[in-house]
Amino acid sequence: MSELGDLIEAASLAPGKSGLLKAVIRAAEDSVEPEEAARWLASVEPAQYDVDARVMAAEFLDGGGETPAALRWVSDDEPKLCVARARILLDAGRTGEAAEAYSAGVTADASLRDEQLDAALAPKQAASASNVFNLRGGRAAPAQDEDAPVNRTGREAKTFADVGGLDDVKKDISRKIIQPFRNPSLFSKFKRKAGGGVLLYGPPGCGKTMIARATAGEVGASFISIEIAEVLDMYIGQSEKRLANAFENARGAKPAVLFFDEIEALAARRRFGHADHGASLVSTFLNEMDGVNASNDGILVLAATNVPWAIDTAFRRPGRFDRVIFIPPPDKEARLAILGMAMKDRPQETVNLAPIAEATSGFSGADLVGLIEEACDFAIEESLDSGEIAPIKQKHLTEAARSRKPTTLEWLSQARNYAKYSNEGGLYDDVTAFLDKHSK
Repeated sequence: MSELGDLIEAASLAPGKSGLLKAVIRAAEDSVEPEEAARWLASVEPAQYDVDARVMAAEFLDGGGETPAALRWVSDDEPKLCVARARILLDAGRTGEAAEAYSAGVTADASLRDEQLDAALAPKQAASASNVFNLRGGRAAPAQDEDAPVNRTGREAKTFADVGGLDDVKKDISRKIIQPFRNPSLFSKFKRKAGGGVLLYGPPGCGKTMIARATAGEVGASFISIEIAEVLDMYIGQSEKRLANAFENARGAKPAVLFFDEIEALAARRRFGHADHGASLVSTFLNEMDGVNASNDGILVLAATNVPWAIDTAFRRPGRFDRVIFIPPPDKEARLAILGMAMKDRPQETVNLAPIAEATSGFSGADLVGLIEEACDFAIEESLDSGEIAPIKQKHLTEAARSRKPTTLEWLSQARNYAKYSNEGGLYDDVTAFLDKHSK
């Protein structure tokens, strides 16, 4: 019997062993007769294997032209399976079904977003009513205004409990944002209204989007995330119309948090612009924030940027983004919390995360999650070699920490220059304080 045959026999005697299943597939990929593995996979129950093994089996079958059999392996609603199913359906020319599966996967887990699938399926996603959410949080009707930006809001609500560390930032946001929403009568006596604008800035991957989503959860407001690419339009006047529609729909969903990520694309300094179109968009944004044509009471506009120095200064006037909050790389306590959250529900020995947190100064939250993912890869490799689940060990974490560098250093270096030479009105005082504290 061939090596492939031996592996198939062993896997048949040990159903549910994902390591053995993967070994069968690897051997089949190197075999001159992979059909034997394809026939065996067609007779196996997929649900008894882990998600990664199922995706691997589906990709193998799809590569051999066995589309129905491949789809059987990714038929559940687990996010990774949805995205894998989207790839197979797209290969089969079933674009509409692929768009629906992909939307379901990335709505449940945004980290699974894939640039190639985005590009291939964007038109179908935009056109399919089942994948479009209006700015009130519900699914859009087929006749939705085509100029309204697409918005996906169906995710589970977040609160500050879901955000690792950043205690000082949470206190700052609570004082400046959450309390006015929770105690409107008190603030109204002082002629202060809930809402306004808040600009979150800091290095990439440090939790600006998560903080924004958690802020909405803390005040019980609708969270409306506007994707910049869905506002911008090549035709003159359309970007301004879409932006105005976003604000108008948010006013109908009060209380609401309207969130713009990468705000510099809509609010860049006009003196840097190369065309009148950019200046017109900035003016529209300013008018909407000022509530020139309608009241913004009960609307909180949150924006995030990695390049606050590129934002037009007019946006920082009172009533606009006059509240600016620095989201720094997590400190040691925050890193420990983030590592703990990232390790949750993964196979693991009793590990000590404290030395890992100590060794990862300057790491962003995304860097820390990446570190855990790399440690998982080491454990998975051992699992494949042994045919049994090998838990994450301390040595895996240590090796992953040793092999990675923080991605925030370039941003902090650039921010230091702006804090030193362009700190107008103390805008970058928090950056200066952070750098002074951590440069020792």
